[in-house]
Amino acid sequence: MDFAFNPGQEFATARLILKAILLSLLGIFHLIAFIAARRWHRARYFRKLSERTLALRSQWNGIIDGTVCPRTWRLNRLDCELVEAMLLDSMEAANAEQLPGLLACLRSSGLLDLRIHQARSAVGWRQRSALVALGRTRALEAVAALNEALDSPATETRIAAARGLGRTGLPQAAVAILDHLLSGGLPIPEYTVKNALANCCRHSPQTLLPYLKDAGGPARTIVARVLAELATPALGEDLIVLATDGDAEVRASAARAMGASQASFALPELSVLVRDQEWFVRLRAVVALSSIQEPGRIRPLLHALCDSNRHVRQRAACALSQMGSHLEQILSQVVDTQDSYALQAFVSELERTGATERLLEVLHKSGDSAAAAQILLQAIANSRKELSKSVELSAAAAGGR
Repeated sequence: MDFAFNPGQEFATARLILKAILLSLLGIFHLIAFIAARRWHRARYFRKLSERTLALRSQWNGIIDGTVCPRTWRLNRLDCELVEAMLLDSMEAANAEQLPGLLACLRSSGLLDLRIHQARSAVGWRQRSALVALGRTRALEAVAALNEALDSPATETRIAAARGLGRTGLPQAAVAILDHLLSGGLPIPEYTVKNALANCCRHSPQTLLPYLKDAGGPARTIVARVLAELATPALGEDLIVLATDGDAEVRASAARAMGASQASFALPELSVLVRDQEWFVRLRAVVALSSIQEPGRIRPLLHALCDSNRHVRQRAACALSQMGSHLEQILSQVVDTQDSYALQAFVSELERTGATERLLEVLHKSGDSAAAAQILLQAIANSRKELSKSVELSAAAAGGR
């Protein structure tokens, strides 16, 4: 079949292709123009930002003490943002003497009130930014707005509020967090709550004690862990009550806290906790005993060296192997236990710390410790044999692959 040539159809196709090419070129031109305009605008913005930063920094002392009227920079959006950022950065590095002056500038200029208003009325990212900024101010007035944000239905907002309260470092902020925590209305990650409480109660851990007595469930565990991290010798008798608590997590936290207590007070309680039915409580007690520099810790550590849990044995052996002047006595007592696992753990720690040769010299000089020296040498030999066997098995398994 013959097909007739149609010039109109051919020209229509060519016209369509030409339009597509022109539209593509136009789009490319607009894209290049947009990129160039954006670069010009950003360069202009950063140049202006640099100029205003230099100008404000030259007047910084006057801005702080109020000799420069806030109206000269407060009504300019860029200047306002720069001054606020500079104030918050200065507060981060300020000491107790410098902070009141910076906070007074923040109040007198109205920046603090502006952030409080944004924290209560804004939504989304703007609200979260205001909450974090309020926390950086460390102002007491910010606690109320941050406390209100803890009731927000948005998880991100609650997290930002908790972080803001933590950054204030104020005991009043800790009370706000604890009230929500005990009422069960603080569904945010546990580590966020712990960090916030630790920052707020770092200088006053006694704030946690009344809430620990009233708390229950996961809230009680969180408060106990924070208290253990911040424990000081001033807590004293309050730790005795926690050491006999029915919750194993609380007992473990009490054991950790006693590591910072006075030896005369902590040793009797830790000697009981090393016999606890939960292995992690016993482990915390052994770690606490390791930090107490008293000979009276030898007996509970020897008991822990014979523990059924490997981690407890290793930690007790580590503590005993570092008691240099008592190593001969400790070795004799370890041998008297007739516990091969305890002896193996102790000798392994001696080898790891390099105290084996020194102990052998002491044993050779003393005529009544020949049996202990022989046992030590035999234990070292057995330990090395087991190590070589494990290395050979690992090499054989790797070669079989």
